[in-house]
Amino acid sequence: MIKVLKPGLATSVQDLGREGYYHLGIPPSGALDQYALSAANQLVGNPANSAALECTLLGPELEFHQDALVAVCGAQMTPKVDGVDMHLDTAFEVKAGQVLRFDFPKAGARAYLAVAGGIDVPLVLGSRSTYALGALGGFQGRRLAAGDELPVGVASGKGCVGASLPMALRQSLGGEIVLRVVPGLYYERLTAAAADSFFAEAWTVGSEADRIGYRFKGGSPLSFQPREQPFGAGSDPSNIVDSCYPIGSIQVPAGLEPIVLHRDAVSGGGYAMIGTVISADLDLIGQMQPNQKARFIAVTLDEALQARRSYKKKLGCLSALFPS
Repeated sequence: MIKVLKPGLATSVQDLGREGYYHLGIPPSGALDQYALSAANQLVGNPANSAALECTLLGPELEFHQDALVAVCGAQMTPKVDGVDMHLDTAFEVKAGQVLRFDFPKAGARAYLAVAGGIDVPLVLGSRSTYALGALGGFQGRRLAAGDELPVGVASGKGCVGASLPMALRQSLGGEIVLRVVPGLYYERLTAAAADSFFAEAWTVGSEADRIGYRFKGGSPLSFQPREQPFGAGSDPSNIVDSCYPIGSIQVPAGLEPIVLHRDAVSGGGYAMIGTVISADLDLIGQMQPNQKARFIAVTLDEALQARRSYKKKLGCLSALFPS
């Protein structure tokens, strides 16, 4: 069992998400950085999809009531056991009675803490991930709070202290991020000048960046082609008759600030989506801090599919190194 002394800014239980219910309005949830969660789990001998803790910007303080093998991947938030620095991307032991804390992030926004055996909360619709807006899954359907006691499952025994990710499989975070976008859906609603400026200019992550969506600021306002709004659409040029929202899709309310929808997003609404950030780059968004810079670049569907194959190959390398 692990006791939460301090919950951090937004710590929640996540796995790789619950697929298959988005048409019912239930988003996939799961780790915003799927690769980091998979890596942390496999370092301690867990299946990649085991439940772990997603720690956002300010990490929690956790008191362990049993010996445990743990690993932290993702954001560069150095873990400390009773004040002693531990290595990221490496499995280490926490003894019963010791307290695990985190340093402030030097790069990235979300660290993933995996514990051998996984966080043993109940399955809800096939997943242990937290969907806080729906009070679904995770630990009582919410972020962690001080005093919570987290159950830990039975460790496989396949993890070992010192297991570490090779440098080639570690993530590079920080700096200006390039996000690849497949233009489409309602892209033709933009004027030619707006379409050009969206891809030409640098954007900055706003403070309104969370599991539902990331808002970007600092670029030129985007104008839409004039038209008579159809029945059922709102009066703003960025409004459409309600449509489905893919994860990663980009909406620009009133043409002012692009919002990239992420894993806790609603499944549809009335804003035009000018394109979709490719699946292989969604992890990057989840690791962006407020005020970090990004540029969007247009890619074809074939290029997006090739990027997805490369991403899955990298995940396959993890599984080959650390068979669970």
